[in-house]
Amino acid sequence: MLVGYARCSTDAQDLTAQRDALTALGVKPNRIYVDHGLTGTNRARPGLREALAACRSGDTLVVTKLDRLARSLTDARNIVEELTAAGVKLNIGGSVHDPTDPVGRLLFNVLGMIAEFESDLISMRTREGMKVAKAKGRLRGKQPKLNRAQEAHLVELWRAGKHTSAELAELFSVARSTVYRAVQRAGKPKPSPTGRA
Repeated sequence: MLVGYARCSTDAQDLTAQRDALTALGVKPNRIYVDHGLTGTNRARPGLREALAACRSGDTLVVTKLDRLARSLTDARNIVEELTAAGVKLNIGGSVHDPTDPVGRLLFNVLGMIAEFESDLISMRTREGMKVAKAKGRLRGKQPKLNRAQEAHLVELWRAGKHTSAELAELFSVARSTVYRAVQRAGKPKPSPTGRA
């Protein structure tokens, strides 16, 4: 039996191309397990867990590319060991690798090294791009939810003791944690006469 697995890193990406490719490789649509919005370096992937659990001895796990399954050599090796122990073969884009065969195991390790190398290159390029953007003043980090005047007004209302933190959060359209941080930055608040927080 063929069991398919598809994954994309962000919620904005679409799995249609991977699903179509898996179907073309002979996987039935109801046997395709997916993870949406999870990176390959994240091992806690429920779709992958379900796919591996669905595999029985003699079955084949099918992925379109190795980087959909794993983005590090360690992760790839762990998955191969799990497949080997279960007697399951791996089909990567139509090329079947038998993890019990020494040549198949070697090829899988080489592919795993390439996937990890590719992931490292992407990370390196991202870091370099962020460094250049920061140097040019384009990368300013996370912007505050409230400007200085809004934050001062919020703290003033808090200290007056007429509003709870929940009311202030709703009034300023922010989370309660933002209210707490603003008050904390302003210094120790005066005790509320109503005793409300």
